[in-house]
Amino acid sequence: MFYTIRIALVSLLRIVDYLILIRVLLSFFPTLRSSKISYFIYQMTEPILAPCRAILDRLGLGMGMFDFSPILAFLLLNVIRNIII
Repeated sequence: MFYTIRIALVSLLRIVDYLILIRVLLSFFPTLRSSKISYFIYQMTEPILAPCRAILDRLGLGMGMFDFSPILAFLLLNVIRNIII
């Protein structure tokens, strides 16, 4: 039973990783941001990226036009995945 829960959580974290990666790629194409799929991806990833952005701002690493919150999110999700495994 715990194995199944563990596999489900790891799969969910992997899906979130892919959604964040897609969001990063969408940021290079501003015309695609108005689609419903983009809106869905932004709604799914913002609860993860907003706290990462706040952490970077508190540390003084808010770099203006560069958003490093996806990198921090990838690192934190990887740490969580390793703890689960």
